[in-house]
Amino acid sequence: MAKKDKYAHLRVEEGVLKHGLPYRALGTGEEPLVVLRWFTDHHTNPEGWEKSVELSQLAPFGEHFRVYAVNRAPGMAPGTTMADIAAQHAEALTEKFGGPVHVVGPSSGGSLALQLAADHPQVVKKLALSMAGYTMGEAARKAQVAYAEAAVAGKRAFHHTAGISFKNPATAAVLKPLMWLVDPFVRPKEAADMAAFVAAEAGFDVRDRLPGIQVPTLVVSGGKDPACPPEICRVTADEMPDARLITYPEAGHTGTFTDKRFAPDVLEFFGVRARASA
Repeated sequence: MAKKDKYAHLRVEEGVLKHGLPYRALGTGEEPLVVLRWFTDHHTNPEGWEKSVELSQLAPFGEHFRVYAVNRAPGMAPGTTMADIAAQHAEALTEKFGGPVHVVGPSSGGSLALQLAADHPQVVKKLALSMAGYTMGEAARKAQVAYAEAAVAGKRAFHHTAGISFKNPATAAVLKPLMWLVDPFVRPKEAADMAAFVAAEAGFDVRDRLPGIQVPTLVVSGGKDPACPPEICRVTADEMPDARLITYPEAGHTGTFTDKRFAPDVLEFFGVRARASA
């Protein structure tokens, strides 16, 4: 018996926006919602278990919007800046939708989303940031750079992210050797693209521009997030004129976006009351 596709009703499709930005769309709503993907080691639409995780995370939004999960363009040139990437996205989203859209930016996607709101506010209707703020946490910056450098050199790299992947330092210390061992099975598909984006995000810092960003913004922080510490999120919300902060005290980095409260909180911010089953 064929396995039933539980996301069939969400009409999943894939495509490419201007500048080669790959996207996966899903959802029963008419209004678009753009999710700028978190850190990925490839500039393609995720497949396999990564696709399944993405669909499950975005399904609650797909019950109300037509969701477009967008990645950075493949073939990213060395020296590309976050402003360059934001400019590409501004052109692509304007061509696709013709007007401002709601944007969700988790983790690295949040860095890009905030740069987009700063440089091209006409593209963003409302912005929801998760695990992200005006800059990266220093631990995340160092970990991503070390990961990228090792991966490009063909060395084991996965273990460099242990310290920012787990909210408990003891857990990170225990699992770091295991991550070193499994590295050959999770190598980046295209390390050069990932490394170019890592360099762009390493230089990302828009704190001095926060007072001028007028886009209504929700900042969702994890109280135990080692990659984007709560202080960065608090400053981001405090220094923007139309922003508010929600903190999940026990959440780590990825746990912020996957928290059961996240989708309802963001949907409410976008003016939608989530269904009880969401």
